[in-house]
Amino acid sequence: MLTYDVKLYTIRQRPNRREPFELRWKVGSKPHSKSYVTKTLATGRLAELRTAMKNGEEFDVETGLPASELRELAKKQTQVSWFDHAKKYAEVTWPDSSAKERAARADGLATITPALVTDHRGAPSAPVLRRALSCWAFNFSGHQGEIPEEFTEALNWLSRKSVPVARLDDSDTIREALVAITLKLDGGRAADNTIKRKYSTLSGAIGYAIERKLLTANPLKSVKWDPPETDDEIDFRFVPAPRQARELIEAVRTLGPRGRHLATYYGCINWAATRPSEAAHLRLTDCTLPETGWGLIVAPGSSPRVGSRWTDDGQSHEERGLKHRASSATRDIPIPPVFVRMLREHVAEFGLGLDGRLFQAAGGGLLSTKETSEVWKKARELALTPEQMKTPFADVPYDLRATCVSGWLAAGVDPAEVADRAGHSITVLFKFYAKVLNGRKDRSNAMIERFLDQEYGGEQGLGALSQD
Repeated sequence: MLTYDVKLYTIRQRPNRREPFELRWKVGSKPHSKSYVTKTLATGRLAELRTAMKNGEEFDVETGLPASELRELAKKQTQVSWFDHAKKYAEVTWPDSSAKERAARADGLATITPALVTDHRGAPSAPVLRRALSCWAFNFSGHQGEIPEEFTEALNWLSRKSVPVARLDDSDTIREALVAITLKLDGGRAADNTIKRKYSTLSGAIGYAIERKLLTANPLKSVKWDPPETDDEIDFRFVPAPRQARELIEAVRTLGPRGRHLATYYGCINWAATRPSEAAHLRLTDCTLPETGWGLIVAPGSSPRVGSRWTDDGQSHEERGLKHRASSATRDIPIPPVFVRMLREHVAEFGLGLDGRLFQAAGGGLLSTKETSEVWKKARELALTPEQMKTPFADVPYDLRATCVSGWLAAGVDPAEVADRAGHSITVLFKFYAKVLNGRKDRSNAMIERFLDQEYGGEQGLGALSQD
């Protein structure tokens, strides 16, 4: 709403602020303010607002801007392309994101952006455009090398064809983006989790457009479309029981020195519920390994492998804190005697790797997921039946983490303690391990019933209690 009701105030100085000079004004009943580094800048802006008032301009109540500046802002909004905005969004979110988050965001934007074009005449191939976007346009690591010519041409084409951000207010345009996130490069339907992840990227980019005042409202709310529901509960048909997990680890041990080395790595996941990246990060100094009894792992962080393109230092692994915790946080994980012995034997046979790590790659350096996956595949062939091999049973080493956590729950460990040892919230525990927890309900009900029977003398006593 525009109005002539404008009041300007004197510049206020606020010491110990990064921008100490505050300009204040009111349009209608709504106050506005903007801070500046120097008084000269604040005074200059005050003069601009006074000039607009003297020229008889109306001011916008919502933004506090003179009508002429509001028109310029609207013009700018229609000119910024989605491609330019997507690059800006990837850039501003880059510094505070993990390497994995950067890669996932770039992949989502690289899926959405080619769909938001005026037409497809002269378009480069979909794989070339996807790679040019995800690995170059939306990558700000600074060490990806010189961009190939075909990628430059692809990005130039997109710069010419990308629609303005303001066009997303049109329902047909926003639906183009929504359709894109449901499809793979070959035209098949993407997995539900992938669709949900890319929808989150689209939503985040739109939120940033609203922040930049390139959009006035969220266009996703105006279309009838929801991301698919995903069932995060673990399918325990394919999770190995403790005995089966141990048989798999024993199969690994038969695969020569490399197998014996990695058997203990898989043991970390199976007996301590570490994530694979956390096991790869472990050093001997993180472990208490007594000659008898229980030991302790104090997990300090993780070393996920995400590719050198997405890390700040150009290394394929990223050194990070524990998932969902402060960067300096640790997690105490008591470990049973069987695994304490295994760790002691491992150190005695293989020594320590890079920076005192317990596990290392065959050629030295950080352990790679490719190597651990290949060894695990061979162990499955040795330990599983032909029928099991046709299914996702114990398909990846991560499945051992579910074996460990579900075993703790089945043993009767308090869910809060289980969640703490596993390194996630109670909410996540109940979400992923609902079937195991539901199985404990019958046992819990029986325990409560026995207690009440003892207290109130059986069913007759309970009946009498209910009549009180």
